[in-house]
Amino acid sequence: MSETVTLTTAQAIVRYLANQFIMIDGQEQRLCGGGFGIFGHGNVTCLGEALYDHRDELPLYRGQNEQSMGFAAAAYAKYWLRRRFMFATASAGPGTANLLTASALAHANRLPMLMLCGDTFLTRLPDPVLQQLEHFGNPALGLNDAFKSVTRYWDRITHPAQIIQSLPAAINTMLDPADCGPAFLGLPQDVQGWTYDYPLELFEKRTHHIRRQAPDAHEVAEAIKMIEQAQRPIIIAGGGVQYSGAVADLTAFAEATHIPVVETIAGRANLLDTHPLNIGPIGVTGSDSANAVAEAADMVIAVGTRLQDFTTGSWTAFAKDAKFIGVNVGRHDAMKHLSHPVVGDAKLALQALASEYKAPDQWVGFAQNERKKWNAYVADNVAHGNRPNSYAQAVGTVNALCDSRDRVVAAAGGLPAEVTANWRTLDIGTVDVEFGFSCMGYEIAGGWGARIAQTELEPDKDTIVFCGDGSYLLMNSDLYSSVLTRKKLIVLVLDNGGFAVINKLQNNTGNESFNNLFTDAPTIPEAFAVDFEAHAAAMGCNAETVSNAADLGEAFKRAKAADKTSVIVMKVDAYEGWTTEGHTWWEVGTPHTTQNPKVEAAHKDWEASREKQRRGV
Repeated sequence: MSETVTLTTAQAIVRYLANQFIMIDGQEQRLCGGGFGIFGHGNVTCLGEALYDHRDELPLYRGQNEQSMGFAAAAYAKYWLRRRFMFATASAGPGTANLLTASALAHANRLPMLMLCGDTFLTRLPDPVLQQLEHFGNPALGLNDAFKSVTRYWDRITHPAQIIQSLPAAINTMLDPADCGPAFLGLPQDVQGWTYDYPLELFEKRTHHIRRQAPDAHEVAEAIKMIEQAQRPIIIAGGGVQYSGAVADLTAFAEATHIPVVETIAGRANLLDTHPLNIGPIGVTGSDSANAVAEAADMVIAVGTRLQDFTTGSWTAFAKDAKFIGVNVGRHDAMKHLSHPVVGDAKLALQALASEYKAPDQWVGFAQNERKKWNAYVADNVAHGNRPNSYAQAVGTVNALCDSRDRVVAAAGGLPAEVTANWRTLDIGTVDVEFGFSCMGYEIAGGWGARIAQTELEPDKDTIVFCGDGSYLLMNSDLYSSVLTRKKLIVLVLDNGGFAVINKLQNNTGNESFNNLFTDAPTIPEAFAVDFEAHAAAMGCNAETVSNAADLGEAFKRAKAADKTSVIVMKVDAYEGWTTEGHTWWEVGTPHTTQNPKVEAAHKDWEASREKQRRGV
C-alpha cells in the first residue's frame, strides 16, 4: 500500500503545482511561474494558507483588479510561448466574475492560464451566502458555471480526492498544442479546507515536455503536389509558428522555395523587417504589399493561424479560386475554408513539406517590389514634421530608439492597426499585439505580466506599452503594481480624446460622431482633458507630457535610462494622421434602410465589395 499524506484540498493543489517542471531549450524551469491573487472570504482562509507555505516556489503577485490579473497571466504565458503559465485566484462572487473577460481573452488567443476561484459551500448549509447567486429551480447552478463557455477545461471540486484527476487534466489541457487555453477550477469554500489522505506519488517532481505531433504522410504528400503546381504561392505566418518554435524552419522553408511570406497580427515578428521574403502584414490592419500578393496568389499556405477576419479581410483578401493549405496543430484551424489540411506541429510539418520546388522569379520580384513601395509609405507615414501628431509618429519614434529585444505591447482601439502596419521588426518574437479578443485594458496589465516574464529571461531589456487614453481610463491600476513590484514599464499614453478609432468607423459608415469622443457625447456638457501625467505620478511613476514626436523621442531616452516605470503622454489628432493605406475590406453590419443619405451611400459602398467574398466553411 502506497504512502499517503494528509492535506487539505487547497494544500494539495498548491503542493502539486509547486512540483511541476518543464524542460525548455535544455533547461528545467518551474512550469507555474507563480500567480496573481486578490483575497476575499472565498479564497483567503484555505487557499491563502496553502499559498503562504509555498510563497518562495510560487510567488504571489497582488493585483489591483481580477480582470487585469488575468490579462497579466495571459501576457506572461504569451511571452513564454505557452510553455509556462501563471494562476489567478479570486474570491467567490464578483472577484471571480471579474475574471470572465480575461478568461475569454486567453481562450480566444489559445493561451494557458489557471484560475483557482472560490465557490459557494458544497453542503449548502449556510445558503444563501454572501455574494451567492440563487437560481430557484437549479441550486447547483452558480456564477462559476459562466466560465464553461470561456475555458478549455472546467471543473468544480466537490471532493478532495477529485484533484487527483482534475489537476493533471487541467495541466495537460494547458500544455496541449491543439487544445491549449485557460483552465478553471471552482473551489467551494468548505471543500478547500477538507482533508484527504493523498498518495505521495501525486506530489513527486514531474518534468513535462510539449508534445510535437507529426503530420500525416498522405496529407503532406498531397500538399507537396499542390505546392508544386503553384505559380503564385504565398505563406501566411501566424502566431502558431512562434509557439511551435518553428521560426527558423519557416525561414528555411521560405528561402528554399522562394515563397513570399506575409504575417498575421499574432504572427508579427516571425521574420525580421529586412528579410527579403518578408512582404509585410496582411489584412484589415495590414500593408498594401501583403494584400497585393494575397489578392494575386493562386496558392495560400496558412501556417499556425486561425484565419481571423482581420487576416482574411472577412474573406475578401484572396482570389476566389485560390487554393489553401492549412498547416496547423489544430484540426479545426487546419480545415477552414475547404483548406487541404496538414494537421501537425508547424516545425515538423514545414520540414516534411520540403521539396525541390521554387516559386517563379517573376512572382517573387513582384512581391518584393510591392514591399519596397510599402516601405516608402511607412517611412513617410511615421515621419514627423509639419503635420498633426499621430499614432504612427509615436510608433516610428520608439521603433527607431528601442533595443532590438525590447518587447512591444498593444491592444484594442486604433493602436493594433498602427503598430501592426508601421512597426519594423528588429528581432524575432518581440511584438505582442493582443487582437485575438481585441480587449481594451490589456495594455498596461499585459505589459506588467510580460515584464514579469521578461525579467526572468532578459532583465536588461524593456517592455514598451502603447496605450490610448480610452484604454488607460478603463484599466490603469497596474501602473501601481509595476512600481510596487519593481517591474519597470515604459508606457506611452496617446491621447486623442476618447474612442477615436470607433469614431472613425462611425464616420466611415456615414454616421455622425456620437458618444465616442468626449466632445461628441451628448450627456457631457463640457469635456475637459485628463491630466494623465499627474495621475501616473500619483501612482509612483515617472511621468511627463510632451508636445510632439521629437520631444517624445527625448522623453523615451530618459525612460530607457530610468529604473522604474515611466509614463509619457502625448496628444494625437483624432481625425488626421491615421494610416490610410494597407486596409482590406472588413465586414461590419450597416443599416439596410435609413433616412440618412450619407448612411445609405456608405452602406451601398460597403456592400459593393461583398462580391469579392469567398464562400467557405
